[in-house]
Amino acid sequence: MAFAVQFRLASSAPDYEGQPMTHQSAKRNRRQFLSQTSITLAAAGVAGLRSPAAASQASSAPARRRAVIRRTLGRTGLEVPIVSMGVMNANNPELLRQAYDAGVRLFDTAQGYQQGRNERMIGDVVSRLGVRDKVIIQTKVPFPRGSGDVKAEFLAGVAGCLERLQTNYVDILLLHAPSVEQMTDAGIVSPFKDLKQQKKARFVGVSHHSNQAAVLRTAAESGLYDVALVGFNVTNANDADFLAALKTAASRGVGLIAMKTQTGGRGRNLGVLNHTALLKWVLRHTEFATAVPGFTNADQLNESFSVAYGLDYTPEEQAWLADKNVQVALDFCKQCGSCLPSCPKGVDIPTLMRTHMYAANYANFEQARATFDEIPARASLGNCASCVECSAHCANTVVIAQRISDLKAMYA
Repeated sequence: MAFAVQFRLASSAPDYEGQPMTHQSAKRNRRQFLSQTSITLAAAGVAGLRSPAAASQASSAPARRRAVIRRTLGRTGLEVPIVSMGVMNANNPELLRQAYDAGVRLFDTAQGYQQGRNERMIGDVVSRLGVRDKVIIQTKVPFPRGSGDVKAEFLAGVAGCLERLQTNYVDILLLHAPSVEQMTDAGIVSPFKDLKQQKKARFVGVSHHSNQAAVLRTAAESGLYDVALVGFNVTNANDADFLAALKTAASRGVGLIAMKTQTGGRGRNLGVLNHTALLKWVLRHTEFATAVPGFTNADQLNESFSVAYGLDYTPEEQAWLADKNVQVALDFCKQCGSCLPSCPKGVDIPTLMRTHMYAANYANFEQARATFDEIPARASLGNCASCVECSAHCANTVVIAQRISDLKAMYA
């Protein structure tokens, strides 16, 4: 019998056996999940707790005694502040206005964020402020999942983005999470060229969470991709292949933008993250033109953008980064896929780990569900139902079994 694992928000949703859960059991599972993953903190906008010193610094706007550091985004020629805004988790238009006033000029969104509402919010704010020519809007469209005409479906997706963003062009259009083969598919290459010629996309690129070294090499070799948005943070410090691919892509003129710079927002049993230290570590890699941290309130905005004025570490930041306990506690899933052979059920563990991050760290349950729904049934969470203990193991520091248990409490 096929499993139909559904995202449980209502008490009447089916469990693994397809039977209705009782109201009390649904409440108990959700309460357990909230307790285990500190979602109550994330929902309040403070997931990834700031240190007291950082919170104090963030409570007032950063001093503007120095100029904002700007870098050129590869062959695009675009000059951008080194700190931009990842808008995925934000739903407050006022925060976007505050970000613009602070100096943010690049805003990163996607077709699927908040089911299109994220793009609409950006379009509304930019239109109301009258600053379309002063900002860089970056959005993403995935490789079409249907069996129809790839080019037609992709172009329809782009048209929807432009309508929601209230603009006739997007500055940077990214193909989101494709395979290496899909990056060179004629159904993508052709519309990208057409969109650039028609000036509906000034520049095109790719964004990805996994297999990033191969994605970067393909982007560099193709000559098509102007920009690459990749996950990069301190947990990648020893990823020699990835670091070499970054240098290669940058040397070929690919503009590099960093996401997931704060390791997903929290560390296991760590309590607080030094967010400025994490962001500075990324941006001291000069291959990157900018980063898109996902702040959701004014304090986090001010804290993140303070880094744009200087990348020298404070003594506190330096000591925090050097702490070996911190390195172990940053249990960030790098989507490397090394865990896959250790799962006897063939479950897509990396995507489940990303689902967990969106739910537990960001309290973004819509994005968590959208990510969960990307997984085909043969590799989804339903296959974990018969496992008493999770045998999957991570080559780094992620406690996979605990996260699988959290997801079962959420979805089952």
